[in-house]
Amino acid sequence: MSAHAKQADWNYLVDTATPTATDRPARFVPELLGALPEPARRWLTHAIAPGTPLASAVELTMRGQIRLGTWRPFTARQILAVPAGFVWAATARVAGLPVVGFDSYLRGTGAMRWRILGLLPVVSEDGPDVTRSAAGRLAAESTALVPTGFRHACWTPGSDDSTAVAVWHIGGDRQAVELHVRPDGGLAGLLMQRWGNPDGQPFGRYPFGVTVEAEQRFHGICIPAVFRAGWWWGTDRQTDGEFFRAEITAATFT
Repeated sequence: MSAHAKQADWNYLVDTATPTATDRPARFVPELLGALPEPARRWLTHAIAPGTPLASAVELTMRGQIRLGTWRPFTARQILAVPAGFVWAATARVAGLPVVGFDSYLRGTGAMRWRILGLLPVVSEDGPDVTRSAAGRLAAESTALVPTGFRHACWTPGSDDSTAVAVWHIGGDRQAVELHVRPDGGLAGLLMQRWGNPDGQPFGRYPFGVTVEAEQRFHGICIPAVFRAGWWWGTDRQTDGEFFRAEITAATFT
């Protein structure tokens, strides 16, 4: 897929999320949360300032490290539109050379396209397994990074008074994302059974999670700003499964 096609996908998600002049988004009031489990209410009242427009999309810039054999620095831009999809476009460095590409999910299809120097293909993947894994990523990121999209999920109680579950139906799959909420309403992390093949395992659902290390408020919306993610979260293999560390430097909601 060309850079032009990637930009077309980005523009598609922008257009999907942009409200029309006659369909401006509602604004947040805590009364909208009445039917949600208490930990979800605690988090959302912490995350969304009263009167904030209920945006359904965010454009992000971020930097961090991704594990490709060893830890590599990256910079990235992302658009995330709930529940339509995402495009994550990044540049990492391997052996001093830039690896440029993107992961995406939109129109019901997931894809990964990565090239050295923007020319030599190193990853070009799609198909049902990539799509199901990308749908899980969309569910997790929609939950944490666009809290104003909470009405697109179904909510159920968690196992205790610090957890709640956001259930998404994406591409025919049910994606259940368990939130871990601190007493002050901050988001401590996420946990889910995500489709994938970590460590070369057969494709299936495996523990995947996110640990939030810091939050930041952008335009009335508080989201994870420093976080770690990976497979085998919550197990004795978590350290080996961690592959992503990021800091969000800017966020614009629409």
